Amino acid sequence: MMQYDQLFTHKRVGSDKIPSGPRSGFQRDYDRLIFSSAFRRLQNKTQVFPLPGTAFVHNRLTHSLEVASVGRSLGKMTGERIASQFKHSNEEAYEFYKYELSNVLAAGCLAHDIGNPAFGHSGEKAISAYFVENAQAIIDGQELQNYFSENEWKDLCTFEGNANAIRILTHSFRGRFKGGFGLTYTTVASILKYPCESNAMDKGYKHRKKYGFFQSEKDTIKQLAWELNMLQESEQPVIYKRHPFVYLVEAADDICYSIVDMEDAQRLGILQKEEVVEAFMEVIRNINRPDENATKILGYFNDIKDTNEAIAFLRAKVINILANEAADVFIAQQDDILGGTFNNTLVDAIQDKCEALKKVQYLSRTKIYNHDTVLQIELAGYNVMSELLQLFIPALLKNKPSHREAIALKLFPYQFTEFEEKASPYEKVLSALDYLSGMTDEYATEIYRRLKGIVIPNHG
Repeated sequence: MMQYDQLFTHKRVGSDKIPSGPRSGFQRDYDRLIFSSAFRRLQNKTQVFPLPGTAFVHNRLTHSLEVASVGRSLGKMTGERIASQFKHSNEEAYEFYKYELSNVLAAGCLAHDIGNPAFGHSGEKAISAYFVENAQAIIDGQELQNYFSENEWKDLCTFEGNANAIRILTHSFRGRFKGGFGLTYTTVASILKYPCESNAMDKGYKHRKKYGFFQSEKDTIKQLAWELNMLQESEQPVIYKRHPFVYLVEAADDICYSIVDMEDAQRLGILQKEEVVEAFMEVIRNINRPDENATKILGYFNDIKDTNEAIAFLRAKVINILANEAADVFIAQQDDILGGTFNNTLVDAIQDKCEALKKVQYLSRTKIYNHDTVLQIELAGYNVMSELLQLFIPALLKNKPSHREAIALKLFPYQFTEFEEKASPYEKVLSALDYLSGMTDEYATEIYRRLKGIVIPNHG
């Protein structure tokens, strides 16, 4: 069983030094992330809806900032309760949970989507499909699949944004700092949603339905798990039990996207105001927290005449209620969470007793995620990513790329040119995926158009 006082460390990826000064290492994690170019690029990555110029809906950056806000609150709610266990016995653990857990979760929430490629899940699917569909393609006399080990091939055929986030945060890119962002192991662990490698995926377990790290980061994850005393389920393949802080980061994300997508859909006219109000009020009544009176909330709502502002008020109330519920579930289930036997998410546990929350999920699934505007951007993104892969992957694996392919490789930023050094085929391909996954929707589209000759660069 994991112990609360062994779940955190000030040690950082890629460094043995523990910084001193007025800011804690966990506050530094947050600052490093929010000032990073990888985080800024999230502003031009689709969350759910295409990024329109006339309606202010969420992109990956605004979503991540809101998730970080909820994560910080969850850190305070749960941290204070955990801290009370150590008030007279362990000053370091008391200080961490009282004051620092909120910083860890806020940083983890900022980072949780940082590995998502352009066009979101559509981009992920395009990357995976390229390798599956071209497994027998001949490149320099050899089938594509045969360039890789079985585990490497599994990574590529099931490309995973969560694993890519771990890579972006911890990999020593060419010309960059050792250990990537140099975050604390504690913060990195908070986003390790699926603590297993790709050949250990099992849809029978919620925490293994995807995988959490590529082969290239396996050693880093082993070190992280050792530093944080995580429970190991299997050494071959590598599988760990989830770090408890993951549940809180995941809950912040689940709460935000399920509720905020409804708000965005109303602004875009996909859902009617009445549908959203009814769904939100049902959640408030169904959960029925003593500190949130549904009649008073509805009264305040009716006093707000601006539709968007009124919906935003209800959204804020629902998020607050769900965050408090998630904190309660975490504390109630802490023994199973620490023991690695809690095979659920905090929001799913709330949903199990809240029929109204299931209705929100149903509306999102049927009316939002299948709306024409969402499907159109998914299709366009899939095509763009597929075409870029078709150019980059053979170019990287060939001993003598064609003239066009050689030009394409010159597009790679220096940090992603590890293929110019002594690199395995797997490492070379990861260089392309690093480049592609770092692209914004707009930049990927621009590169695609230029390479297809649709737009000729203006040099004048």
